[in-house]
Amino acid sequence: MLVHYLDLAWRNIKLTPLISCLMVVAIGIGIGVTMTSLSVYHMMSSDPIPQKSSQLHAVQLQTMDEGQTWNTSDDVPTQLTYQDAKFLMENSPLTHRVAMMKSGAAVHLDSPDSVPFIEDVRITGRSFFSMFDLSFLHGGAWSEMQSEQAAPVAVIGEALAQRLFQRTDVLGESIYLDERKYEVIGVTAAWQPAIKFYDVNNGPFQRAEQLFIPFSHIEAYELHSWGNTNSWKNEEIRGREQFLQSEMVWLQFWVQIDSENALKNYQQFLLDYMAQQQKLGRFNRKQLAYNIKPVNEWLEYNHVIDPDNKILVGLSFMFLAVCLANILGMLLAKFLKRAPDAGVRRALGASKKQIFFQHLVEVALLGLLGCLVGILLAQVGLVGIRETMSVYVGIAKMDWTMLLLSPIIAISACLLAGLFPAWVVCKTSPATHLKVQ
Repeated sequence: MLVHYLDLAWRNIKLTPLISCLMVVAIGIGIGVTMTSLSVYHMMSSDPIPQKSSQLHAVQLQTMDEGQTWNTSDDVPTQLTYQDAKFLMENSPLTHRVAMMKSGAAVHLDSPDSVPFIEDVRITGRSFFSMFDLSFLHGGAWSEMQSEQAAPVAVIGEALAQRLFQRTDVLGESIYLDERKYEVIGVTAAWQPAIKFYDVNNGPFQRAEQLFIPFSHIEAYELHSWGNTNSWKNEEIRGREQFLQSEMVWLQFWVQIDSENALKNYQQFLLDYMAQQQKLGRFNRKQLAYNIKPVNEWLEYNHVIDPDNKILVGLSFMFLAVCLANILGMLLAKFLKRAPDAGVRRALGASKKQIFFQHLVEVALLGLLGCLVGILLAQVGLVGIRETMSVYVGIAKMDWTMLLLSPIIAISACLLAGLFPAWVVCKTSPATHLKVQ
């Protein structure tokens, strides 16, 4: 019976091509706008690393004195000082831990044809790659010895290797960061998490870095942060050494915790360290405080999802409702025009239920056609967002979830709009139209 209804629906659509096209376009525009905003919101609120989000934890320490406040819900700074990050890196009971910061440099080759360009640099530990699931096309991360010796080595991304050398197998090649020469020891595969969850302080939707160098270079080469740097107290800082020992917070710190027992041990490790520092005059508070937040809690804690995006999703659904209101009027006019056909079918034995469902199948088919138009419009909209708003490059896309949700929304919305017109037609008395015939 469904096949018969689909055949009738297709014939009826072809009999009224103009009004059918208008309805398909109206549905398509509504779905296009809705799926564009919904796709961005979906990617923004999705788990950026679902396979490990429960194991990866951001670490915070309450370093401020009693009475001082911070712009977080619990007054705990979201980043660490250099002295704290360095100690946690060197003395942690966990194998997988990493301190990092955002920096940058002018990248070029030792060639007159090489034009320098500015590139973000992630200064981090060697565990970064295994913790955040970066895979290597060639080579690997630097060794512990290379890190301790601050060896001038670097890992670059696939895209950066192609830009510099027009190939990816570039192990042993040299690149320059400003005036310093680095040897390429690893090339990572393309990696762009939807959210740069490991550093939400410096743009959670910006492009992931393509260039990585050891954490020890901060001291060895006096590298500076290109990211967010804050402090809770006034300090007279004269020279690099004083800055590194100051209460300025500018480093991110992550650990991988694989069991409850490991979590308890690490919590005690943090408390012991803070108590030790308290004896030295730091952490001047009645109660020591810290946070160890897994990925999704960390994103919620930092309010990564902009409230404006929620409003935009609501407005797009309201726009879809306006499109459906127009479609309802067109469906009512179209179905009433065919009321004599429905009357003849009723006289020949068709039930009200059959007439009702026949028209709903036609509405659903219109919704499906409108969905195809809507998906194309949504893709155009997402391309426009990526081109005009570079910070959304990782999230302005439609994944399979949204692609499968599109026809569900389109067909459901059209069925909702078609309920009243279909009900009006099936309630029509066949006798009225038979007299006219």
